[in-house]
Amino acid sequence: MRRQSATRGTVLAAAAATVLATASLAACTSSKSSSSSSPASSAGRASGGPSGTYLIASGIHKIRHVVIVMQENRSFDTYFGTYPGADGIPMSNGVPTVCVPNPSGGCTRPFHDAADINGGGPHGEANAVADVNGGQMNGFIAQRDKAKSSCTNPDDPACGSGSAPDVMGYHSSAEIPNYWTYAKDFVLQDHMFEPVKSWSLPDHLYMVSAWSAKCKNRSPSSCVNNIVGPYGGAQFGQAVNKEVTDGSTSIDLAWTDITWLLYAQHVSWAYYVQTGIQPDCENDSAETCAPVAQSAKTPGIWNPLPLFGDVQADHQLSSIQDLNNYYTAAKAGTLPSVSWITPSGPDSDHPPASVHQGQAYVTSIINAAMKSPGWNSTAIFLAWDDWGGFYDHVVPPAVDQNGYGLRVPGLVISPYAKQGYIDHQTLSSDAYLKFIEDDFLGGDRLNPATDGRPDPRPDVREDQSILGNIDQDFDFNQAPRPPVLLATNPPTDSPSVPAYFTSQPVCVGCTNPPPALPAKAKAKKAKKK
Repeated sequence: MRRQSATRGTVLAAAAATVLATASLAACTSSKSSSSSSPASSAGRASGGPSGTYLIASGIHKIRHVVIVMQENRSFDTYFGTYPGADGIPMSNGVPTVCVPNPSGGCTRPFHDAADINGGGPHGEANAVADVNGGQMNGFIAQRDKAKSSCTNPDDPACGSGSAPDVMGYHSSAEIPNYWTYAKDFVLQDHMFEPVKSWSLPDHLYMVSAWSAKCKNRSPSSCVNNIVGPYGGAQFGQAVNKEVTDGSTSIDLAWTDITWLLYAQHVSWAYYVQTGIQPDCENDSAETCAPVAQSAKTPGIWNPLPLFGDVQADHQLSSIQDLNNYYTAAKAGTLPSVSWITPSGPDSDHPPASVHQGQAYVTSIINAAMKSPGWNSTAIFLAWDDWGGFYDHVVPPAVDQNGYGLRVPGLVISPYAKQGYIDHQTLSSDAYLKFIEDDFLGGDRLNPATDGRPDPRPDVREDQSILGNIDQDFDFNQAPRPPVLLATNPPTDSPSVPAYFTSQPVCVGCTNPPPALPAKAKAKKAKKK
């Protein structure tokens, strides 16, 4: 559908004026007379939390740059299941006490997996329900076995007829030393759940909008809750391509995303996409699929913002940029207030991508932020979008009909982050939006009653009483802590890593990401030139 920017612009201006006027009027009233849907109405207070409102941390505005790094498909237990002090794999005398039924016979306990390449399992909405299995947390191997029929990649461990069920495998500091170092020096969140019990597309929609839906037209009121798709990957990618090339699209994501509020209050943002290939299959239950190209200007399940009506109306497509621009802005100290960063397949941690390579990519991003002139005002939120079919022992709490999904790793890295702190609060990517809203928007929420673009989302996710507050991970009274620059090619006990790394130095503090294309794809590309 051809977008009508003039009409959208008129709606935006009117709605933004209404929101700002409402906030200004509310600020002049007492807290008793203000409604809970107007969090900015009482200075320093926001809606949400167990009591319904809370005091925004006075030092939160020391954070002027929020960087959200979203990786792919790892459960908490598969990366931090043996991290000291965390809610990890239940053990007795170092031996796991849990054992998951194996359709091949008996059961399989979690085991240390030194392999750099993992297979994982299917991770759609049906698989999430089956893995949890009514709270028994024992469906992982069975779901993995059922998905083998979709395997076509002989290099994927999930496709091997006699391969061990690596959905039960876990890594330690021996394979992922940098992730464990960040946990030791900053904050590890051991009850971070994916926002929705589904796969990457709805997770990424939630990451920017706290909802996943399917809309009949450009009206927000036409949207209907949908966490299964809500669109096929090929269809979604083609729509993104049409939007970024000629301003027309067959899909309208008409509900409201966080950029609507950021734009209205003149808060800068960027969504950085690494040029390469998509990390996941359009069939979320498939184990393997043919690679699909992605970039800031090409189709991508991980590039949803071009299809949001408010992004189009605000003429903000230029804020969706190539990842190289992130490194340039970090070096110059010109990062926007809010950044999202999404990887290419080989750098994503998404099975069968290399664990070592994904860690190198993430480390380069964090090193760039730490070496930036803006480090002393930066907070990095690192997480994985879904569990990837890997075992986790914690039953996801219910927040609404959509989630939460299974547990994933979460880290907070900042000069104001508490050192060696383990956050046990219940969290999801909704907490990232909540932090952004408290820091930059005076507590304004993605709330149909107040944001000027009413949509029929089932709830205001940021206001859920069960959702923790990430400001608890900071000590804003401490002096800013210095950077912890790490190697992009650290030692590992994995038997093998991608050939690229065998010729690379350890490279402490480096900011060059590893190749964004697999070796074979890169060779084919080079041959065409």
